[in-house]
Amino acid sequence: MTGVAEVLRPLVPQVLGVLVRRYGQFDACEDAVQEALLAASEQWPAEGVPDNPRSWLITVATRRLTDHWRSESARRRREESVAVREPVTVVAGPGEEQPATEDDTLSLLFLCCHPAVSPPSQVALTLRAVGGLTTAQIASAFLVPEATMTRRITRAKERIAAAGSTFSEPSPSDFPARLQVVLQVLYLIFNEGYTATSGENLLRVELATEAIRLTRAVHALIPGEGEVAGLLALMLLTDARRAARTGPDGELVPLPEQDRARWDAAMIAEGVTLVRATLGRGPVGPYQVQAAIAALHDEAPGTDETDWPQIVELYGVLGELMPGPVVTMNLAVALAQVAGPDAGLAVLDGIDAKLDVARRVDAVRAHLLERAGRPADAREHYLKAAKRTESGPERRYLEARAARVDAELPPS
Repeated sequence: MTGVAEVLRPLVPQVLGVLVRRYGQFDACEDAVQEALLAASEQWPAEGVPDNPRSWLITVATRRLTDHWRSESARRRREESVAVREPVTVVAGPGEEQPATEDDTLSLLFLCCHPAVSPPSQVALTLRAVGGLTTAQIASAFLVPEATMTRRITRAKERIAAAGSTFSEPSPSDFPARLQVVLQVLYLIFNEGYTATSGENLLRVELATEAIRLTRAVHALIPGEGEVAGLLALMLLTDARRAARTGPDGELVPLPEQDRARWDAAMIAEGVTLVRATLGRGPVGPYQVQAAIAALHDEAPGTDETDWPQIVELYGVLGELMPGPVVTMNLAVALAQVAGPDAGLAVLDGIDAKLDVARRVDAVRAHLLERAGRPADAREHYLKAAKRTESGPERRYLEARAARVDAELPPS
């Protein structure tokens, strides 16, 4: 089954692209492709993968689509009856000049990440329409009921239809902004896979893997876009540490305590190569800067040997490009390595404690307070952070740290 999934996923945007170019109804075409994928997942393991899996999927999806239209109205039943009897061939539809073999991944991503659609729905629709995941798989990955995810995807498609969006790339003037939305969605998918925000597992490997696959596809289509290369490098350099991030029982292992021999050297080498090929050859964006920071971490033999002054400088640049509390938190950690924990704590004081990142601020503050020799204050903030998180591994880690500093307190 794994082999079949590997064949199917890259074909999803190609098959959906052919149907949307022909018929122009994204919603109906996407449903038909999902039915074709389900049929393939049921038949191919027993019967074998067809010689031309792409054409097989197009044929089945087209039949599902025409069957749906035939059941809706007599007019469409008459119009489509001829098409059903004729062999399905991959040809250009009305107004379609691109060859049928062209990869439609980018156009589909632009459509799924339309500004009219909310970010959570953009993520869900991207994973379903472009990634080929079923609604049940997406719901499971985000720990929500399948019915909830179905409604989210349905609303996304309704908003795309209401906005009158077409299956095409945006105009040159709109391209940068729309591409940025696509990259943000891929980044969100990766982050949820690499550090799950809730549940009993720290990692959701399928999401991180899918985000990397889709980002690779975008990079292959527009290799000259520095931020696309930067995002791919950031994902690779971060995911390279995956094997060392959890212990035998799934417990969280922080970066300074990780066994770096378990990091993926091939992924690090690829990520570093992308960073070096990108930086200094055009406008620098936030993903490139984050990738450069990740490269400094990955290339260092250990925490003490990391080039912290350079990381502090890079976070200063990142703060200008993408100001926000998360960047400030990371700057505080890096600055503490250079100038001591009190310097880091002073930076944290500038973050609004009412923001959604409050639990992360508490965790960072606790770490710096522990380093500053203030165990009672550290314990308080570790426990505050533990109460605020919905991640089981993160909560257990924070509680363990609180217990450790509690043991260091003098008897009352």
